[in-house]
Amino acid sequence: MKPQKKPIHIDAKKKDIAPLVLLPGDPLRAKYIADNFLSNVKLVNTVRNMNAYTGTYKGKKISVVPSGMGVASAGIYVFELLYYFGVKKIIRIGTCGAVSKDLKLLDVVLADQIYSETDYDTQFLNEDLLLVKSSDKLNSTIKKTADDLNIPITIGTTNTTSVFGPYGDSKDIYKRVPKDVNIIAEEMEGFAVCLTAKEFNADATVLLSVTDSPYIDEVVSNEDRQTALNDMIKLALESIIKK
Repeated sequence: MKPQKKPIHIDAKKKDIAPLVLLPGDPLRAKYIADNFLSNVKLVNTVRNMNAYTGTYKGKKISVVPSGMGVASAGIYVFELLYYFGVKKIIRIGTCGAVSKDLKLLDVVLADQIYSETDYDTQFLNEDLLLVKSSDKLNSTIKKTADDLNIPITIGTTNTTSVFGPYGDSKDIYKRVPKDVNIIAEEMEGFAVCLTAKEFNADATVLLSVTDSPYIDEVVSNEDRQTALNDMIKLALESIIKK
């Protein structure tokens, strides 16, 4: 089935969406980024209250577009950004749950590849895939930028799930993961983001902040969570504007 001539979920003019996009899940986080990090901000989409913004960061045009939760929602927004607006780079920024005992709360994770047992791959491409790589080029830039900003990051494989971790039983999933795949964290959108981007030869990756762990009873305060997310947002912005 051929896509319609105009996007359904992003009601914006092509010139209003930048080729560089930060993709948080939460529309309120998109507004937070626009209000606190961008200049010359314009509201460019309001469909379904998924408010998106375009502004400038250090003179570079950036759009911040919320994806919603889950592969279905993320796939919609990434497809429209790539197919209709010609976006070149996407960094998904969000939160994740720790799978590795080595991760601490508020650690920043960069996914170099994403594992998933969702059916997004079979419905989007009619292929049965378990792993998709994120952009090596973008990841290399993020690594160097993190060093320059003195922001520690952990690089590894993440798992994109269809069920929010604390609400399901993922033990059997991790028994099925191939022995040579070492998953360190889980979230719900990255697989769709990176797989869709690969189909359009665009660069996409996933940058996450750890906000829960089955090995830690501590609860992250809203203040600490926001500070950690600020580091991740700054890292994403500084990275995406580099060539």
